[in-house]
Amino acid sequence: MQQERNYNYLQNWIENLQAQGKYTFTYEQACAQFKDVSKTAVTLALSRLSTKNKVVSVFKGFYVIITPEYSLKGMVPPLLFIDSLMKYTGKPYYVGLLSAAALHGAAHQRSQEFFVMNQLPPLRPTTKKGIKINYVGRKEIPNSFLVQRKTESGFVTVSNPELTAIDLLQYEKYIGGLNRAASVIYELSEVMTPEQFTEEFISFVPLVMLQRLGYILDNVIGRTELANKIYKAMSNKYSNWERMPLKPGKMEKGCPSDSKWKIVINLDIEIDE
Repeated sequence: MQQERNYNYLQNWIENLQAQGKYTFTYEQACAQFKDVSKTAVTLALSRLSTKNKVVSVFKGFYVIITPEYSLKGMVPPLLFIDSLMKYTGKPYYVGLLSAAALHGAAHQRSQEFFVMNQLPPLRPTTKKGIKINYVGRKEIPNSFLVQRKTESGFVTVSNPELTAIDLLQYEKYIGGLNRAASVIYELSEVMTPEQFTEEFISFVPLVMLQRLGYILDNVIGRTELANKIYKAMSNKYSNWERMPLKPGKMEKGCPSDSKWKIVINLDIEIDE
C-alpha cells in the first residue's frame, strides 16, 4: 500500500511538471521532492512509469516525460530535451550536422539520427525507442557561430548555416559521405550569406574545409557569389595554400585538379535534389 502511494505521488508530480510545460527531470530532483520516500522506492516507481511509457531515461539520472502526443512513439523528439540534457551533463554543445541543416530548411535531408556536437571527450551515442542521439566531439565549441532556436520547451543552440556547411564536410563520415554532405549544402546555400564569412570565421575553420566548401559552392552548386566571398577572405588571410584532395583518404593519382581552389577532384559529386 505504501509503495503504491509513493508511485501515485510520483506520477502526480510528473504530470504537474508536464502541465507546466516541462519535459524533463532528474533522479535527484525526484528524490528531493519526496524526502520521506526511500531512494529504492523512487527507483522502483520510476521503473514502473518507464514500463508504462510515462517516462524514459536518456542518460543516467536524467528522465524525459512522454507527453500524450508522443505516447504511441514512446519518445519525445530530442529537440525538446537536448538543451536540458546537455546542461545536466555540463558539456558545451550545439545541435549540428543534419539536425542543424533541417532546422535551417534542409527538410528533405531529415535523418533518423539526431546530431549533437559537444566538447571532447564526446558522450557515447544512445538509442531510445528507435531514435538515435549521435554525439560528435570537437575540441572547441565556437560560440560566435551559433544561434538560438525556440522550441516548445525553450531554446536550443544550433550551428549557423555556414558552420553547419563546414561541419558537414569535416564530419562527412557521420552522415553518409561527401555526396550527401554536398546535397545538404545545396539546400543550405539558400540561407547562407556572404557576410557570415568574416575574418573570425575564416581563421577558425580549417583551411582545407574552406577549399572544399568553396570548390563545391563554385563548381557543383553554382553559388559563385558565396564562393567568391570565401575565396577573397581566404586570399586575405593566406598567401598560399596546398593542393588538397576533395575526398580525404581516396586515391588522388591521375585525378584532375581545380587550379582556383587547389582541389584534387578525386570524387565526382552527385547532388540529390
